[in-house]
Amino acid sequence: MRDIIILDMFNPKYTISNKILNQLTEITEIKSIIERAKLLPQREVFLKRAAIIKIAHTSTSIEGNRLQEYQVEKVAQGKKILAAEDQVKEVKNYLSALKYIDKLAKSKNEFTAKDILKVHKLVTDGLIDKEKVGTFRKGPIYIVNVSPNKQEKVTYIPPSAENVLRLVENLIKWLTKNKETHPIIRAGLFHYQFETIHPFTDGNGRTGRLMTLLYLYQSGWDFKKILVLEDYYNRNRKLYCESLQTGKDYKSRQKVDLSGWLEYYIQGFLDEARKVKDQVLNLLVVKDIDATKIVLNKDELKILDFTISMSRITSSDVVDILQIPKRTAQAKLKKLENNKILKKIGAGPTTYYIVPL
Repeated sequence: MRDIIILDMFNPKYTISNKILNQLTEITEIKSIIERAKLLPQREVFLKRAAIIKIAHTSTSIEGNRLQEYQVEKVAQGKKILAAEDQVKEVKNYLSALKYIDKLAKSKNEFTAKDILKVHKLVTDGLIDKEKVGTFRKGPIYIVNVSPNKQEKVTYIPPSAENVLRLVENLIKWLTKNKETHPIIRAGLFHYQFETIHPFTDGNGRTGRLMTLLYLYQSGWDFKKILVLEDYYNRNRKLYCESLQTGKDYKSRQKVDLSGWLEYYIQGFLDEARKVKDQVLNLLVVKDIDATKIVLNKDELKILDFTISMSRITSSDVVDILQIPKRTAQAKLKKLENNKILKKIGAGPTTYYIVPL
């Protein structure tokens, strides 16, 4: 029996708690700090490039891609790696889609259903049946969880295929008409509803995250395009999926209170925004040491980025990051220490380095 859906405008129900208000205030303050920060162009480009690699790695990883981040970087550089062809293709597709949404963000302020189809085509090209690439699904679809003992359980039934186009168009209209709602809340609700509609047979998660990112770019909440929300989702994929799972079918999901989803989404946004702030402020500290004399090369920027993200770094970490011998790694760390960019802590096997305050 077909589901009967009244195709009204998306009308999400949620409550903005004091916690959410405080988090949005802090995010706004971080946004202001980042926008005022005057990074050396070389370092800002590096951070953006690192974010692209991390987004491509984490977003495809959520869907089961097994490539490591350093392998994704090699793919982005056009280098060959030892990995399954479909895994490499998925990453290449995602990198192409990221380039496309960056181009879209620069050329238009809002996106359309056609733009969504184009992004889906870029994401899934060569990975699914040709007739399903860049096309809204033509039939029913079921979201299934597989238990450890291989038992399948239907956890969600999306709306009928005949309703998909209208639901997507209504969602876009809601996004553009609710300008009084905070852009981060709009982005979070768009992401939720897109996955609820599940407009494609495959590629919904990747396409939905890309379109949410595009919306943040277009609305000016891109944090110099260094923010990586996908990293937050990927750290606990189960929680990410559970937070999106609010009902067993489309009709029931339209009645639920989405405050819980928003709390999850905005907490993740704040976590990742804080990371961006730390990266930018630490690079400013390095700049202030002597910007005229110290110009970091690509490997040194990678070492510094890791140290900022993880609070410390060891020679073993550098070996893993750069795929170089330990002695070379130690030499690179020593150079950064001599330039007072990193500070050595401890001695012998327990030695690690931090960014000096």
